[in-house]
Amino acid sequence: MTQEPEDADARRAVKPVICYPNDSLPEPDLALYARAREAARKVDEVTVAPRDAACFRVKAGQFFRISSVEGPQVGDLNLWNESDLSERFYSGKTRALHGTHLSTKARMWSSFPFVRPMATIVEDTLDWYGFDEFGGGVHDVIGTRCDPYTGNLLKGLQYHYCCHSNLTRALADETGMSLSEAEGHVHDVLNVFMCTGFTRETGQYFMKASPVRPGDHLEFFAEIDLLGALSACPGGDCSSEHSSDAAACYPLLVEVFAPDDGALGEWVSPPVNGYDRSHGR
Repeated sequence: MTQEPEDADARRAVKPVICYPNDSLPEPDLALYARAREAARKVDEVTVAPRDAACFRVKAGQFFRISSVEGPQVGDLNLWNESDLSERFYSGKTRALHGTHLSTKARMWSSFPFVRPMATIVEDTLDWYGFDEFGGGVHDVIGTRCDPYTGNLLKGLQYHYCCHSNLTRALADETGMSLSEAEGHVHDVLNVFMCTGFTRETGQYFMKASPVRPGDHLEFFAEIDLLGALSACPGGDCSSEHSSDAAACYPLLVEVFAPDDGALGEWVSPPVNGYDRSHGR
């Protein structure tokens, strides 16, 4: 290791600066959403089988809820603009704007060049968890999704029921795409109910048993028309490993709710980002 310079402690003591202060972001009208949700009626539901994934569709102005129904289970969530799959959830920008773990009021932002809210979290029954003594929190946007390529790289596996493959199959089935075409649209996820963080010693991504229990849910308001896909991770509650045929796994429930006509007043979907895309030319 390189020898420390004499001013090493002084360099480490420099105070951090938030990269993207978010106090200038447009505020979601949570009170409006709550009023609209009160009389909303369920219009669809999808059960996601263990070690599998399923797609669902939500119109702008509707709500969707992801629930634990039988046992502790985490899920990997992808979102796309229903009419243009090139606009998809951008976990990295969402993390930069809201932090490593999401809860009520945080928004899921879309990819370049759109960069607008796709969905807003309006209810989180695990918001009490906060951050534990290990630095772990719930609903992260730091993990990429369990995938067969990393499994093959680390362990020489050919494992087909990881979240990446589950999401690929689900999107192919929903859209009629080939597996290879659908795979190109699968992207980094919101890890719903997953409890994760980074170790202080090595900075490695860790997971631990999720605090989720049947009845817990995470609910969203759809800011634009959405196509979603959710994988019930083969790691179950991710207390030991995330690509496993041995872990106890349970289904997840997705429900879609439509508010009454006029319940949202003058609300409209957010426009795409206003940058002129000239890039200095």
